[in-house]
Amino acid sequence: MTVHIGIIMGSTRQAALGARIFTYLQHQFPDTETVQYTWLDLRDYPLPLYDHPETPLEDSISHPTATETQWLNALAAQDGYVILTPEYDHALPGGLKNALDLVGPQVDHKPVQIVAYSYFSDGGVLAVQSLVPILQMLKMIILPEPVLLWSADPNFTQDGTLVKSVVNSDHFALRLADAMHDIIFYAQLLHNHPYLSRV
Repeated sequence: MTVHIGIIMGSTRQAALGARIFTYLQHQFPDTETVQYTWLDLRDYPLPLYDHPETPLEDSISHPTATETQWLNALAAQDGYVILTPEYDHALPGGLKNALDLVGPQVDHKPVQIVAYSYFSDGGVLAVQSLVPILQMLKMIILPEPVLLWSADPNFTQDGTLVKSVVNSDHFALRLADAMHDIIFYAQLLHNHPYLSRV
């Protein structure tokens, strides 16, 4: 049995710190016989601002663009998710919010882990706080311990290498490994025992 985990890079900035962390995860977590990863970089999905008459949680979008369809199909194919998010003005970035506005049943009752990062000492905690109610609205199962990577700019190089000599690098490596272990565990559990509604 193989589970599919979608890793979402939630920033669209060209020089995003998150891209370095995203690449680090790609290096550290290759596909195995039991886990396959889909690397979903929002920069590869240039989504227009949401402008459909439908509400995706109630009605399917009637005329999605090709890119919107690719995004939604990619999400639907996953058993679990890791969302990397920066903090913009004490919240998640607008591009990530817009991408989530398109989502309906594709992620229903699937587990999700949040990884927030920041150039500053808060580690993106307010981004997490703003993201959680959105994921709850989408009926996702949010893992209880988000990963906070604070003052993380010097820890990750452009090629996704974790600089071991930098303060907190060992801790970041441990927290990311634990987070990936947890999302795999819950994705496998729910894949084998899918949620069934009472009706």
